[in-house]
Amino acid sequence: MIHFILTVCIVILFLIVTIPVLIAIWLIGRKKPQTRDKVARAMIRWTFSTILKFDGVTATVLGQERIPKGQAVLYVGNHRSFFDILLTYVLVPDLTGFVAKKELSKFPVFKVWMKYIHCLFLDRSNIREGLKMIQDGAEKIKNGISIVIFPEGTRSHSDDELDMLEFHNGSLKMAAKADCPIVPVALLNTRNIFEAQFPKIRKTHVVIEFGEPILLSELSREDRKNIGPYTQAQLKHMLQKNKPLV
Repeated sequence: MIHFILTVCIVILFLIVTIPVLIAIWLIGRKKPQTRDKVARAMIRWTFSTILKFDGVTATVLGQERIPKGQAVLYVGNHRSFFDILLTYVLVPDLTGFVAKKELSKFPVFKVWMKYIHCLFLDRSNIREGLKMIQDGAEKIKNGISIVIFPEGTRSHSDDELDMLEFHNGSLKMAAKADCPIVPVALLNTRNIFEAQFPKIRKTHVVIEFGEPILLSELSREDRKNIGPYTQAQLKHMLQKNKPLV
């Protein structure tokens, strides 16, 4: 419980202390948007790394060498914990944004930071907004910014790591629109950091694997049509394989 309270305090302190930094980053971004992106990314990565270290989260990471170099991709992961975002962000090599729930945009300072690291907000109740988010994500990928998406739409609460919620085909359409690879990201044991014993946070070892990139052009018509279930099957295979490493 103490770790949970202290972790929340770290996040709140970061949001308060960095308000002047946001102003500076905004001013930098008016003339040098690439510098703004690098500064924002570096600060968020440092903060996420600090939180993970403070909470005693250690990771075995597999397959980072499979991530295409010099090319933006769509990362697709299973979703078990709030910590999935922290873990993924500190491991990906280049500028990367996340697809997040629109509800998170209600927090002003938090929203600005998310904007500066190229996050997209999804209103699941609005089909038109969902289509616009897919288009916006595809444009970011075309401009060299990778995107992370959790196609289950929310965290899975099952005790079985392989018991995922449905992967919706529509959420992966930005890969086709951007003509980019899909990189599966299998996150194992992350629920035991926090959600499994809410509100306590405990030291946990997790396993994260970046799978072989999926190229839509190399798939059959049927697999392209059902890209959600196809990608989910790849993730299940990796999760099953990596269970002994936890």
